[in-house]
Amino acid sequence: MLMKVGIDSYSYHRFFGEIYPNQIDPGARWEFEQSIDETIRLGADGVSLETCFLPSVDPDYLARLKDKLDKHNLDRMVAWGHPDGLEGGKKPEAAVDLESHLATCKAVGADVMRIVGSSLMFRHESHGPQIERLSAILKESVKRAEDVGVRLAIENHIDFTSDEILEILANVNSPYLGVNFDSGNTLRAFEDPVEAAKKLARYTYATHMKDIDPGHGSPQDWTFWASAPCGFGIIDMPGVVKALTDGGYDGVMCVEIDFLKDPQADETKAVEEAVTYLRALIAES
Repeated sequence: MLMKVGIDSYSYHRFFGEIYPNQIDPGARWEFEQSIDETIRLGADGVSLETCFLPSVDPDYLARLKDKLDKHNLDRMVAWGHPDGLEGGKKPEAAVDLESHLATCKAVGADVMRIVGSSLMFRHESHGPQIERLSAILKESVKRAEDVGVRLAIENHIDFTSDEILEILANVNSPYLGVNFDSGNTLRAFEDPVEAAKKLARYTYATHMKDIDPGHGSPQDWTFWASAPCGFGIIDMPGVVKALTDGGYDGVMCVEIDFLKDPQADETKAVEEAVTYLRALIAES
């Protein structure tokens, strides 16, 4: 069975009104469902629904979303935690919001929810205490997740290395906590994406597939690490896909674009290029 290709709705964040300081306002705004429409237009197989952009968690609204996803036979995942999630465990009250979206998952028919433990904002703080705090919080959250049959997938959110992610998984020790593997974020954390994929593949429940097209300046600066469509940057994307599949991952390869080097660039085109590339790459493998 061929691997599926999906799209994370965060790829269109400028159209939802979230515009980075180094980005230009696109001059248009989308309703949330337009990200699903783009997924359908491109013939992708799945979608990741970012809770930060959901206009409502009203049961009737979520039921309409589910009907649309079902009608087009789309795989779906819910993505929680943008931008800072549990803030390295310093915001345990955020776990209440995390757990509330388990109901969102059930309402739209998703059995995986991507979560964020920390972020770039906290990467220079001591990691040991963060890992300890996050492990304690997630030991409780996975109990709620298991109760409803939803697996949590913690993302390497430019915060922890693959070995540190593995440490969190070992501490929590539950099949209801795995990984949302982000190919671009591994490089942003100064890891080899292929080696990171080899380490995390067996625990991976979901993915964010992005390439990296470095800019000028210091690699310590966020703006150095511009994303690019898969196959249009410096990451060995065939190697990443092979490592994930060899390691047993058989879920959706989910395209994500966060910011492009050219502030005038159109992410709708970048997403289309990534979907086309991944579909061809998977067909060849």
